[in-house]
Amino acid sequence: MGKQPTLYSFADVKALAPALRTYVIACQNAGFERHGVFKLAVSGGSLPKTLAQALLPPGNGTPEDTVAFDKWEIFFADERAAPLDHEDSNYKLLKDELLDKIPEDLGKPKVNTIDVEYLEDIQEMADQYEQTLVRSFAAKDSVKLPIFDLLLLGSGPDGHTCSLFPNHPLLRETDAWVAPISDSPKPPPNRITLTLPVVTHGIKIAFVATGGGKKDIMREIFDTEEGQGLPCGLVNEGGAERVSWFTDNAAVEGVLFPKKSNL
Repeated sequence: MGKQPTLYSFADVKALAPALRTYVIACQNAGFERHGVFKLAVSGGSLPKTLAQALLPPGNGTPEDTVAFDKWEIFFADERAAPLDHEDSNYKLLKDELLDKIPEDLGKPKVNTIDVEYLEDIQEMADQYEQTLVRSFAAKDSVKLPIFDLLLLGSGPDGHTCSLFPNHPLLRETDAWVAPISDSPKPPPNRITLTLPVVTHGIKIAFVATGGGKKDIMREIFDTEEGQGLPCGLVNEGGAERVSWFTDNAAVEGVLFPKKSNL
C-alpha cells in the first residue's frame, strides 16, 4: 500500500479551527520561502466560514502564528457562472465570510476572480481563467501544470470536490488546467473548475469536512474500494501523503481509517 492521506479529527469546529490555522500558516511560510508569495486555491460551501474562524483571530506575534494576507494570491478551485455579487458566486461567499472581515493591519490578498464578461460562454470563461493561472504560474517558463502551495477543498455528500462530480467525463481531462461544466448535478449547472491533475499536483491539499451529514460519504471515501473512485478518493490517491483532512468527530463517526487528533 502506498503513502496515504492524513485524517485529522477534532471534537468540533471550534477545536478544528486552531489546527487548520497552524497548518495553513505553515503552508503560507513554505510558500514565502519558495517564491515570496502564497498561492492557494479555495472552494466554496462551508469552507470560507471555517477559514474565517481559523485565520481571523489575532496571532501571538511569531512567524508561526502570523497570517500575512498581503502576500496571498487567492484563486478559486471552482466558480459558478454568476455575477460576483450573486449568491451563487464562490467569490461573494469568500468575500462575505472572510475577505471583508480581514483587519487592515493584516493586509489584503490578491484575489483572482472570473471574468464576468463571459458568463454566457463558459468555455471562454474557463480559458480566460486558465490564462490567469498561466500569468501567475508560468510567467517566466512554460510548465505542464501549475503548482499551488495549498488547495483548500470541501467534500460534497456525493463525494464531489471542486466541480468534479462522480462518474463525470471531466474526471478524465488531462490537458486543460481549468475546464467548463454545463451539466453540474448540483445547481447552478454552469461552472468552471480546476481539473483533477491540477488539484493533485498541489504541494499541499487540505479538505475540510464537518458535520454529521458527512459521515456516510466519509466512510465510503476512506473505507471502501468504491469510494476510491469518487472525486475525493481520486484526490486522496493522487495526492497521497500531501493530502490532509480536517474533520470534526461527527463527520467521521464510524470511519475505520486511522485518525489523528493533533498536528
